Amino acid sequence: MASSAAGCVVIVGSGVIGRSWAMLFASGGFQVKLYDIEQQQIRNALENIRKEMKLLEQAGSLKGSLSVEEQLSLISGCPNIQEAVEGAMHIQEGIVSPSDLDLVMSEGLGMRYAFIGPLETMHLNAEGMLSYCDRYSEGIKHVLQTFGPIPEFSRATAEKVNQDMCMKVPDDPEHLAARRQWRDECLMRLAKLKSQVQPQ
Repeated sequence: MASSAAGCVVIVGSGVIGRSWAMLFASGGFQVKLYDIEQQQIRNALENIRKEMKLLEQAGSLKGSLSVEEQLSLISGCPNIQEAVEGAMHIQEGIVSPSDLDLVMSEGLGMRYAFIGPLETMHLNAEGMLSYCDRYSEGIKHVLQTFGPIPEFSRATAEKVNQDMCMKVPDDPEHLAARRQWRDECLMRLAKLKSQVQPQ
């Protein structure tokens, strides 16, 4: 078990993904601080973690060598980000920048989606679609339930995303046109590759 002197792992955000990270690190014996903006959200997350760990224990699927109570004792909540990160050995952050989000899609899922669709991706990520649903349907439902109202695409939000995008491609006509040309050339090359790599 990691000692508090070695610092703790801080999870930024107590939603479904944040709770999963907290459970994973606690299963390895790490002290975990779960940060969120409201104390009630943290309380809800800690209660959800307790229930989830109990279910995993009953199913014989609890990770790590520590008991549920030992793992739960390693997880605490903190509504103050400055206090949460003080002395942290690692910060895990549900938070992503616009450019990193594009990178995840272009270098991750986008690579697959150029050749197979999302349903076949799911089919291949398990032993078929039924297996995928058995494994992940509950998690998917939990994620969907955490979705809030449709966000307002306010001027401030649009400006923030635009600023991040302009670091890569300035939004003047010359740079945009050059980037579009590069994109279209890439698509033509990809189309040629796809015509050469037909499904078996």
